[in-house]
Amino acid sequence: MRNSLILAAASVLTISAASTASAQQRGGVIVVDSESIIQNCNACRTARTQLEQQLQAAQQYSTTLSQPLETEARAIEAAAKALGAKANSDAALKKRVDAYQQRENTARQQLAQRQQQLRSTQAHVQQQIGTRLIAVVEQVRARRGAAIALNKQSTLANDPTIDVTAETLAALNQQLTSISVTPLPQQATQQQPQGR
Repeated sequence: MRNSLILAAASVLTISAASTASAQQRGGVIVVDSESIIQNCNACRTARTQLEQQLQAAQQYSTTLSQPLETEARAIEAAAKALGAKANSDAALKKRVDAYQQRENTARQQLAQRQQQLRSTQAHVQQQIGTRLIAVVEQVRARRGAAIALNKQSTLANDPTIDVTAETLAALNQQLTSISVTPLPQQATQQQPQGR
């Protein structure tokens, strides 16, 4: 009697384990370390280098614009001190201050445009990487028969056997061979509502 109970229990455990394994194969989980992939993908590295070069160029441009303005501001300040109380009524100094302010405003606008272009370029790079990475993760998920893919940073602990980071990185390197390091394409202008 005891042997038959043990055999019955063993068969229930075997059936249960088999159905659990089958369910895990159909509805398993995979884990992907997206940060590692973004740091290590070939096209991502190249794009990051190009973005850093653009950032350095923008910083040099800022310095090129600001140095002459700082020199001019000091010269205007010295001229105003030399004139003393007459500085407010001096037409030549006022004209010089107005010209300086105009150049300063133009420089600010140019720097703002450059910064906006750089932000747009960064967003475009991130968009391209994100779009392709999601597609690759979906392909790996489907190939593995997993029901869900989780970002490794979102887990407290996981089994290394469900980590598909290396497989995903290899596929991303094959599918994302280059990244356009340019600003986002301009959105089509919104159509104006037509009058009656």
